[in-house]
Amino acid sequence: MRLPLLIPLQIWKSLACLCLAPTYELALQIGHVIEKMGQFCADIRVTYAVQGNRVLPGALLEEQIVIGTPGTMLDWCFKRRVVNMKRISLFVLDEADVMMDRQGFSYQSIRIQRALPRGCQMLLFSATFKETVWNFAKQIISNPIIIKLRQEELTLSNIRQYYFVCRNREEKYEALCNIYGSITIGQAMIFCQTRRSADWLSVEMSKDGHQVAMLTAELTIVQRADVIQRFRDGKEKVLITTNVCARGIDVAQVTIVVNFSLPVNQEKQLDFETYLHRIGRTGRFGKKGIAFNMVERQTTYLVHSIEEHFQTEIKRLDPDDMDELEQLDN
Repeated sequence: MRLPLLIPLQIWKSLACLCLAPTYELALQIGHVIEKMGQFCADIRVTYAVQGNRVLPGALLEEQIVIGTPGTMLDWCFKRRVVNMKRISLFVLDEADVMMDRQGFSYQSIRIQRALPRGCQMLLFSATFKETVWNFAKQIISNPIIIKLRQEELTLSNIRQYYFVCRNREEKYEALCNIYGSITIGQAMIFCQTRRSADWLSVEMSKDGHQVAMLTAELTIVQRADVIQRFRDGKEKVLITTNVCARGIDVAQVTIVVNFSLPVNQEKQLDFETYLHRIGRTGRFGKKGIAFNMVERQTTYLVHSIEEHFQTEIKRLDPDDMDELEQLDN
């Protein structure tokens, strides 16, 4: 997503691009990548419309790119009036399906889009596209160019997927310990369904000497950003999280993802999109990765649902077979 933002902006000396992301963390990550690439372009400047950043009302921004979350961007555009909407030539929505699924984000994004010039270029990005995204795209883009992967290509061929059948959380933890005792792991992300489960797992892993960080929705935005940065810097080797970190966070050193519980909705139905985003935290930048899934015997049907949905194979492993686990390192 980020490279096309820079190419046309070199000819502008003032604000030209608005980029929306659903979370504080993702907005910062996008901006940091653009700043790195922008070192090779003359006078490219980025600012962040995120909670905690203050602007002087009426003082128009001079940076060419503004990246932010919908609420703060809306405030900067219409209340603070620091964005000259007439000058915007590029509007980007990252994780567009999240934007359209959340009522507040949807309203805010659409309101910003409607204030843009008629000739403004629109770019929408998402790993998964729901009907709501297609409908939104049709509203704002005439004759769109669509680049789309086939369903079977979505799970990423460089990520090997496995599952264990366990009776309870204690057996799941024993399987996790056997994974650590068998293969080489750079950093790991472990997804839990609830805060209580994440708390329990964090305590158990810390007792066993692991450097553990935990990321849940209860943390403030600043605390969450600090946790992610420490993990990215390698100060903690394990990040235990709920779905807060399922989307968009790039940490190249993550070699395994563990679904301590598979993602399900309130009706106990598998959330295929969240599963895809979770396992996509490994295998970044073309590297190889491994995704492990922990299920109970009565929920093995969820694994088969994933296989059918993505037309892929998820091999069952014996959590007590150390020889089999060691073969995964080859």
